[in-house]
Amino acid sequence: MAQHRFAQLTPGDMTREQRRVFDDITAGPRGNAVVGPFNAWLRSPETGDRLQRVGAHLRFNSSIPTALNEFAILITAREWSAQFEWYAHHRMAMDAGFPAAIAEDLRHGRRPAGMDDDQRAIYEFCTELHRNRFVSDATFAAVKARFGEQGVVDLIAVSGYYVTVSMTLNVAEVGLPPGVEPPLPPLAR
Repeated sequence: MAQHRFAQLTPGDMTREQRRVFDDITAGPRGNAVVGPFNAWLRSPETGDRLQRVGAHLRFNSSIPTALNEFAILITAREWSAQFEWYAHHRMAMDAGFPAAIAEDLRHGRRPAGMDDDQRAIYEFCTELHRNRFVSDATFAAVKARFGEQGVVDLIAVSGYYVTVSMTLNVAEVGLPPGVEPPLPPLAR
């Protein structure tokens, strides 16, 4: 996958610190693919290492159930029009059992139809947070009632982390695999 603004680093091109971070990423729960924001983040090894560790925690150890956590990530990808993020996490959401029709509505910038109470709580919280930079008392209470205070904090953290990922992907111009069309249509705002 091409990055138009950062040349793809290979292990032979890396400094010792970059190689340490690369090795940590490939030895972790993501497997041996250093894709998405990681190539760009290797330019700042300490920052990249800290970010990738936070990301691993938020993806694999969140108190939010996996399908709903992926929904929060897809909401962030849609809000930022982060094509690679949507491409990568749509598959993960589907693998976790997230409803394809809800993801399809979100992809087109529509409020998803047919959400259950948990999905609606996640949607309202993340959408308000991204668009208003704040959540209402009712939205906060709905997430807290369903997922507890830890769930509220984990949802804030996954949203914020994936804003950083989306910013990196968009600035680095991380491309999609050959033959893959951009999944997100432009949003009318």
